[in-house]
Parts: sequence; C-alpha cells; structure tokens
Amino acid sequence: MKNTIYHSPVREEGFAGLGDYAAIGEGRSVALIAPDGSIDWWCAPNLDSPPLFDRILDPGIGGFFQIEPEEEYQVERRYRDDSNVLETVFTTATGSVRLTESLNSSLAGRLPWSELARRVEGLEGEVVLNLRLKLGTVAETRSPWVADTEQGAVFHIGDLMAMLRTSEEVKITWICDEAVEARLVTSPGSHSMVALLASEKEPLAVPDLASIDDRIETSHTAWRDWVGHLTYKGLFSPHVKRSALSLKFLWYSPTGALAAAATTSLPEGIGGEKNYDYRYAWVRDACLIIKSFVYLGALEDCKAAFSWLTHTIIRHGVKLRACYTLEGDVVPEESYLPLKGYKGSQPVRVGNNARDQVQLSMYGDMLATAQLFIEAGHVLDIATSRMLGELANCCADSWRQKDSGIWELPDEQHYTHSKMACWLALDRAVAMAEGKHIEPTWVSRWTRERDRIRDWIEEHCWSESRQAYLFYVGSEEKLDASLALVHHYGNSVNPQRMLATYEAIRQELGHNSAMLYRYSGVEQEESTFVACSFWLVEAFASMGETERAETAMHEILEGLCDRGNVEIFNEMFDVRTAAWRGNLPQGLSHLALVCAAQALTVAREAA
Repeated sequence: MKNTIYHSPVREEGFAGLGDYAAIGEGRSVALIAPDGSIDWWCAPNLDSPPLFDRILDPGIGGFFQIEPEEEYQVERRYRDDSNVLETVFTTATGSVRLTESLNSSLAGRLPWSELARRVEGLEGEVVLNLRLKLGTVAETRSPWVADTEQGAVFHIGDLMAMLRTSEEVKITWICDEAVEARLVTSPGSHSMVALLASEKEPLAVPDLASIDDRIETSHTAWRDWVGHLTYKGLFSPHVKRSALSLKFLWYSPTGALAAAATTSLPEGIGGEKNYDYRYAWVRDACLIIKSFVYLGALEDCKAAFSWLTHTIIRHGVKLRACYTLEGDVVPEESYLPLKGYKGSQPVRVGNNARDQVQLSMYGDMLATAQLFIEAGHVLDIATSRMLGELANCCADSWRQKDSGIWELPDEQHYTHSKMACWLALDRAVAMAEGKHIEPTWVSRWTRERDRIRDWIEEHCWSESRQAYLFYVGSEEKLDASLALVHHYGNSVNPQRMLATYEAIRQELGHNSAMLYRYSGVEQEESTFVACSFWLVEAFASMGETERAETAMHEILEGLCDRGNVEIFNEMFDVRTAAWRGNLPQGLSHLALVCAAQALTVAREAA
C-alpha cells in the first residue's frame, strides 16, 4: 500500500483527526496511533478493558504515550506489506528516523502479557526525539502510583501493572507516579527500543529488550503467514487484504468473539449525541464478519467466531440480544464518564443499551450465516443444528411484531429490512432442512410463514408512488440503505422492485453518488455510512448490474483511500468536509468492502 504523508501534524484543541489514526493489535487489544507519534487509545489488556490511554476522548486528563521529534517534521507512514506492523518515518531539517510499532505476539499466538513495542532507528543525520508517557486515570477513578522493584519502576493503575522498558541511550529526564519523560538522540544506523509491558490481576513478566525487539519481526511473520494462507484471489485484492487485516484487529482470540469496533464514543457528528460504545460483539456484525471470513478463506477465524456465536446463543437462549460482551455475557447498561468527549461530543459512554432491543433481522443474519458456513464445506454439530431450528421457530412466531430495526432506533416500527431478513431466515432454514443439516420437523411451517412474510412485504412495504420499498410501513417519504443487505430477497421475489429501490436509494441517500447516508433525513446529524456504500455495490453486482457496481466501487475507493488513515476505516465519512467520523477500526466498513469485492469477482467470472 502507498505511504501516507503528513506535514507538521497539528492538533485542534489537543485532538488529532479521527481519520488520521493507525491501529496496531495482537488479537486481544488495539492501540490507536496519531501521526505525531502519540498512542491516544489503548484498552489493556483487553479490547473492552478500561483505557490505559484515552487522550482521544479528553486531551486534558487523558493518558497517552508519545514519541515525537523535538523540531518541526514531516511524517510518512505505512503498514508493512501483508502485515499489521506499522512503520513511521519522521523527517526533520537535521535528519530522519524510522519508528516501527507492534503489539507483539508469538508464532504460537498471543502472549500471556501485553507487550507494546516501539523500535527507533536512525536513518540519516541526527534527530532529537522526546518521549512522553502519561498514564490514564480511567476518568479520574484511578490514581496511578509507581513502585521501585529490582526489575525497575512498575506503575500501578488500579488492577493493572505497567512497566516502561527502554534502551540505555534513552535518557529518562523525569518520572513521577503517573508520568515519564525521556529524550533520545538518533544517528545513522542507531537502533533503540522502547516498550510498555502490562498485565492485570496477575504477575508481570519482564522479558529482555532483545526478545521484545525480535518479537516485532515474529509478529510481522505471523501476520504475513495469516495473509499468505487466505484463499481470496479476486478483484481489488490489495484493498481486500488490508480490510482483512483490519478485521483481525477485532477478533478477540481468548474467546473467538468479534467486536464491532475498538473504541467508544467517537462521534458520528461532531457535537452530537450519537456516540456509542462499540467494544462488544453484535450478532449482526459478527455474522457479517464471518461471511467475509468465508470469502477470504480464513478457516480458523471463521470457525472460532461461529462457534463463539452459537455457544453464546445457546447459553442465553434464542430470544436474541443485539449484543454480548466479548466473554459472552450481557453487555452492561450504559453509564456516562465525566470526560470532555472528542471535540466536545457528549456523552462519553460505557456499555450499550441496544442490548435490550428487539431486532428481528438477527434471525436472518444467523441462519444465512449458518447456511454459508455449510456451503463452505463445514459440518454442524447436533447442538448447533437444534439451536438453528429453534431460531427459525422463534422467527416464525415473532416476525409480525414491530422492532427497533437494524439501526437500533428507539421508535419501534414495522421496518422493511427486518421483515425481509425474517423472510431470509426462514428461506435459509428451509434450505438447511432440505439439505438435512437441521431437523426438518417444522419445514412445512417455515415454508408457509416465509411465503406469508413475502406477501405481507409486497402488500405493505412497497410504494407505487416512490417506486421503492419503504423504510418502514407508512413512511411514504423515507428510504433505507440497509435494504442493500437483503438483495437475496429481491433476486428471489421481485427483482424489478428491488432494483428500482436501489436506484431510488442511490438518488436520494447518495445524492447520485456512491456514498450513502443510512436513511432519509439523517444527513443533518451524521455522515455517510461507509458500509452502506459497499453494500449497494454488493447488491448491484449480485443482481446482475455489474458495470454499475464496479463504477461505484472505484468511486468509493478513490474517495476513501486517498483520505489518509492508512486504510483504517471509521464508521462514517463526511463527504462535505472529507473527514472521518465514528468509532474505528469499524468492522462493518471493512467487511462490507470484502463482500463487495467478492460479489464483483463472482459477477465478472459469470459474465
């Protein structure tokens, strides 16, 4: 991938741009790094732990870990090919230096401690670097303190222990209970290490710096090995591989859960209230990521994620919750932190109240994913097979009720997407029963209910005046981009109506561009939704509109991938200001790219 260049990065009121962050991770946590060398977000040791660094939400009291040239500089950074190891080159008037960063793992998997490694190499001339470490206080509910040990200074932040390890030439100039400052002067060929080790409620291992340094290369080898075993050979391969690597940030290796994103409360619109905690596993998002893993050929990830999902549903019952914690527990009720929020966007949330919503589309997500899992050559166990049958029965019983829909709105309605997803759920259940993958006892009932749902949709959800399926029953003036996700309904039931709907969506929600808002009227409070744009590409390609789909795909990629952020996608992109918005890395955004590329590949091969 090409390098991303920044000239003298400037913060606004202490905030870096949301689209300017790169990510590193190891299958357990994710750190976000601004162009000025500051790690502004890291929840350690887990994705959903309290943050050790949270400057991204409050530059005043937030923690961070920065390595930055003392003089004015230019930044050029990139991920290594087929890897999540990040390389940044700082160039000043006196020389240049390369910073290589990794959350380390081993070839056998993640380490039993958190190891954030930062290698500093002098390239040309002499560069003076300042190191600043400020420990977070979890919204001032923890008071860090330092203890001297035989191995060095150890910081305690509640139950978390952390140790800063540096090469001898890194000169500590100041240290206190909650901060460290140091200075490093590089020269051509110089090689220095800075690392932060962390553990929670357990002893802290203290490896030597040479081993930490070596593990950067071990981690790089592991990333390249994972990418090398992917089987995707289709169109847009460089972008697909980068999105695949971004999705790996969200795969929580201890359980196999898939987080929706790695952050909380990054706003969909600056100053607005749509600031949610996405560090949990949504049934919908997990299903769609599993779908993309199938297309990628990531067998281990696909199996682990699907198994986690089925075990969690069996544990809690087939009255599905929208989301679960990464350990498979109930997501906590929302609470609010006394932080400034990104550029003043309030509230700053922990927890997510979507946990209690009725979202009927999840039945379609689960049963369609199970069918795809089977089509990829895998075999269901008896417990999962029975659970899928129970889900189909639950869908057949409940499809007539109102729900909060895919967009998790407080206003319960008969959302068209939900009804089409219920049709898909029963259609997939019938196919699996006929294929003897699930118990066929109820197949005749599923068939009848599927057809009733179809008739209900065609009678209540179609608008002759708009020539489109509506957002929800009675919403004569509103459209919903998420209908692009249920193109299977259109192909099977009424292709003409579905294609007409997609044309209306492109005109109204995209203003005749490929970048779409989620639904009618929402553009006053948020930005275009990246996943929706790729979903429409997938839908057009799957319905035979290949040229239209490919043109839109190129338009989206040109608009997004020339906007910095080394292809780490947020949830939303503001086409008016060319600024990224929302939480990141966003699973929906990256999986949608993969699925769009796969659909285009299949369409081209069939042509």
